Amino acid sequence: MIGFVLFFAWLGFGGDYIWALSNNHHPFPWLGIVLTAAAIVTAWYAYKTGPEKVLWATGAHELLDPQTDAERQVANVVDEMAIAAGVPRPRIWIVPDPDPNAFATGHDPRDSHIAVTEGLLKICNRDELQAVIGHELGHVKNLDVRLMTTLAALVGAVLLVRDGMGRMMGRGGRLPGRSGGRRAKDAGPLLAILLALWVISWIIAPLVTQLLAMAVSRRREYLADAMSAQFTRNPLALASALEKIESAAAPTESIKRGAAHLCICDPLGRRLTNREGWLADTFATHPPMGMRISRLKGMGYAQLKKEGGSFTNSALA
Repeated sequence: MIGFVLFFAWLGFGGDYIWALSNNHHPFPWLGIVLTAAAIVTAWYAYKTGPEKVLWATGAHELLDPQTDAERQVANVVDEMAIAAGVPRPRIWIVPDPDPNAFATGHDPRDSHIAVTEGLLKICNRDELQAVIGHELGHVKNLDVRLMTTLAALVGAVLLVRDGMGRMMGRGGRLPGRSGGRRAKDAGPLLAILLALWVISWIIAPLVTQLLAMAVSRRREYLADAMSAQFTRNPLALASALEKIESAAAPTESIKRGAAHLCICDPLGRRLTNREGWLADTFATHPPMGMRISRLKGMGYAQLKKEGGSFTNSALA
């Protein structure tokens, strides 16, 4: 959040400095003050209202009075896993999307929300659903939801600001340095370099925040998987659920790019998530699904060997 504020301070005060160079005078730095103040307010607002904005953006509705067997099952599973995780029961939301997925949001365990898609309820049996809910409660217990939800709101705020600047310039707004005649030319290459950096910063601002959100998500997914295995004592159930989720044909249309890093599986299509290497590590919202599944199966094999049991779990099929 500090980096977000400093980035917008550079956009504001940098723009003021470029304007001063191009016009050969030093006006009051109104742009820097306004953008810095706006960034502080936006960061605070994103933190306070992030969960509500994320749930609203996905079209989720709260499950207050379960009517179907699937709804009653997910309500019971959330109750059970909240006890296993040692956290207060989160509020439950249903996302009207046929693609299987789930995410958690909130500020802390006392103010947490778990959302599942209708598609997830259709394909998962009870053990698999427990494992998915355990994964999301791992994010809640580790306080991942606090940072990842704030990042999701900040991504949306940056996109709105960038789009607003684009519309302003499209209506004829002038960039610093397009006027000033000889005085702008006298500023030399410094003005051209600063102007180029300033414009590029506006263009890549959404990408920077998205990459930050993705990096946070990738590092925390493995831990949430391990927490699910700890809560359920059944890592093979999560491996089976992830395989079903991964085999889904279509991306989750209700969950947009700004909130993609919140989900248990990449909702935007899995071309990068399925790969390893620098490109996938930089731009994928989640670690490779095959790697996550293999780690969970390894944990399951080790557990069964330790207990002297037989490999009868359906996840091994």
